[in-house]
Amino acid sequence: MLIAFNKPYGVLCQFTDRSTPPRPTLAGFGLPPDVYAAGRLDHDSEGLLLLTDDGTLAHRLTDPRHKQLKTYWVQVEGDPQPAQLRALREGVLLNDGPTRPAQVHRLDPTPSLWPRDPPVRHRKTVPDAWLEIVISEGRNRQVRRMTAAVGLPTLRLVRVAIGPYRLDDLPPGQWRRL
Repeated sequence: MLIAFNKPYGVLCQFTDRSTPPRPTLAGFGLPPDVYAAGRLDHDSEGLLLLTDDGTLAHRLTDPRHKQLKTYWVQVEGDPQPAQLRALREGVLLNDGPTRPAQVHRLDPTPSLWPRDPPVRHRKTVPDAWLEIVISEGRNRQVRRMTAAVGLPTLRLVRVAIGPYRLDDLPPGQWRRL
């Protein structure tokens, strides 16, 4: 079984949380029993999370050797300049080594997404922009670290695809079988 889930902002990619107070987890969304997340999305990221009960499939989806492309829509602070976009496309040096080159382009018009709760802070004097970033690795907070490294801090991050699987019009907190 393979499930696409639209993970809302502030939800952990696990079924339990031992912190006090407990944070929202996948357990609150009526997912079928015995499925587990194939990969992760940070607590403050949103979008497509795949869940499965098939360990072999989970391995194929998450193992870096299989180079599943992951597509993100990223709201960044600032006005992306050609040199910043080129740096992302060529690969960025992070504290754990260089990233692989990414596919990057500006999204214009702004993508139509659900409102985030809480909303992203808006500053009248600081522009923001949306980028589509496609990567073939999955390091911890990689996209956020990449955009920060080129001077474009991430304000909102939404994963819209993993390989051939797309979020499409699935509302936040909802899931469907693939």
